[in-house]
Amino acid sequence: MPDDAATFRTQPHAVTATLNYLKPTADGRRPYRYVEEPPPGLPRTTIEIDPRQVWIEDIRGREAEFTLDRNGFAVLQAPSAVSDLLDEQAVRTAYRAEVEALLADRLGATRVVMFDHTIRGPRPADLTAPIREPVKRVHNDYTWDSAPQRVRDLLPAEADALLAQRFAVVNLWRPIGAPALDSPLALCDAASMDAARDLVVNELIYPDRIGQTFSVLWNPAHRWHYLRAMRPEEALLIKGYDSATDGRARLSAHGAFDDPETPAGTPPRQSIEVRTLVFWDEPPAGR
Repeated sequence: MPDDAATFRTQPHAVTATLNYLKPTADGRRPYRYVEEPPPGLPRTTIEIDPRQVWIEDIRGREAEFTLDRNGFAVLQAPSAVSDLLDEQAVRTAYRAEVEALLADRLGATRVVMFDHTIRGPRPADLTAPIREPVKRVHNDYTWDSAPQRVRDLLPAEADALLAQRFAVVNLWRPIGAPALDSPLALCDAASMDAARDLVVNELIYPDRIGQTFSVLWNPAHRWHYLRAMRPEEALLIKGYDSATDGRARLSAHGAFDDPETPAGTPPRQSIEVRTLVFWDEPPAGR
């Protein structure tokens, strides 16, 4: 939060809300979470939260000011032609093709590969696909090591050639069916982050491998934003990793939060996020 709170009085709208940062571990070790049951005697997770009250600016009306390369996130007007985003098959086929084409066009990419998607929100009675709750913890989905490893895992035969060029992990997030009044996403301006200080590797322990994500330590310099009442025809891009090291944003922390202005009785939001690998025919350091 900037030191001069008076500067916010010129902004059209903002809220004060709680964001859950990472509480440092007492022994200095990496925090971890077992995805399945842990071995006897070990806790399921050592990740603890550090709740902080922060000022979160609404960027409604100023969306064009924010870009992936400067801030680590961007908003697009991009209605989907897929009528049912709860249809697993439609997401894996029609929506995948739509997302890949959209990002290739908007980001000037040579190739885009959608490899994962998650539905969040209440579960319809007739839906069998897993649905998860919003993640109310400040985080980033990938680390400096786990993002390149994802390329090796998904595209092993091409990985060496692809990793010799610039690539990024970009998530595309949108509400389903109605504006996201409940549990909106807070987005940290990448320019306000100190990666060496703020980012802590979390280990996700699977039966056959160990994955990594970043949690985030509290830093009063962080500048937070959200898009109030984000609509299904709007798409939020979040950069989870960029191999370019030429000064552009390499990632953006984010997390859902309880908006104090959400009207009582507002239904839980439904949303879909997809994760993509984005490749450019250029060196990793950029043009």
